[in-house]
Amino acid sequence: MILEMLKAFFLIFIAEMGDKTQILAMAFATKFPVKKVLTGVFIGVLLNHGLGVIVGKYISGIIPTNIIQVVAGFAFLCFAFWTLKTEDDEEEGEEKYKFGPVLTVALAFFIGELGDKTQLTAITLATNTLYPLAILGGTVSGMIMTCSVGIFIGKKLGDKVPELVIKIMASLVFMIFGIAKLYSNLPKKYINFQNTSIFIGIILVIFAVMLKSMLESERKGASKFKQISKELFDYYNKAKEDIEKICLGEEKCGKCQGDRCIVGYTKTLINTALEEGVLPKRKVFMHGKEDIDKPFEREQIINMLKTTLELIKNNGTLVKRPEINQIRKNLEKMLLGRSIERIDNWENYVNYMYEIDEVVAKIIFNSCNP
Repeated sequence: MILEMLKAFFLIFIAEMGDKTQILAMAFATKFPVKKVLTGVFIGVLLNHGLGVIVGKYISGIIPTNIIQVVAGFAFLCFAFWTLKTEDDEEEGEEKYKFGPVLTVALAFFIGELGDKTQLTAITLATNTLYPLAILGGTVSGMIMTCSVGIFIGKKLGDKVPELVIKIMASLVFMIFGIAKLYSNLPKKYINFQNTSIFIGIILVIFAVMLKSMLESERKGASKFKQISKELFDYYNKAKEDIEKICLGEEKCGKCQGDRCIVGYTKTLINTALEEGVLPKRKVFMHGKEDIDKPFEREQIINMLKTTLELIKNNGTLVKRPEINQIRKNLEKMLLGRSIERIDNWENYVNYMYEIDEVVAKIIFNSCNP
């Protein structure tokens, strides 16, 4: 029982290192307390893998074990290639935190892992075990450990961890397990030098093709990341200059209120993003009417908002960055007295802006790239 649990733990831990699941845990940890993130991961994965284990045990009762093991062997080979598969950033989507941290994370992980290789691994392992709870305990604890490492890496080590090497190792682990299962369970008449050579050759060709594709994707991703990083750096530096022009100063505004002022809070957002690249802990600016009913330079606000919207429009992924979104909302509040919560669709956003203030919307959208 202990060995089966350790096997399940090891497979999941290796398979998910560097995977989008780990990255999702890192992302949640920048928004919610680590304990709540891990609690949500535990609940979501427990339900997801529990479903997988139940399915696996049910199948094992009606299908011969050797057939299941052969299928499992091919499944592990698929997992090996799946691990090398490149994934699009847009698959993550915009998370909508409506249900509280724990439930939001649990829901995201339950849905995100449906049909994923971790759930399929749980199903596969459960088809040939006397201890399904041990399998469940191993897969769930493996996911928790992976996410914990991911959060630690994200907070402490950043990009020093060779994610590419981790993915290759994970792929090789699945490949070894898959080949071993097939060798042990296929009819002996099929296990000969010719068949084995052809089979191994096909596997190596597929592995090489997918590895090449992943390497090319990594190179393109690195170039795109550098480009976006430079654009963000340039934007924040320009925004730092622009917000100073919007600030009225103590002569017109009275004693500086720091973060309690919408301009001061926007300054903090910009400075923190430049220094640390994250949103400050205080995520919601609680403003009063007196905070935005000030004689701000509307032209300066419009120019800064246009620059922000151009950045978002030209780089769609940046709409997910909380600090960019909050800067935009603060500028809208100063300019229009209210803000649009999020940009889910660009055309809808433009229409909302026209509904709020047609004159301002015409100035913004008729004279800039968006």
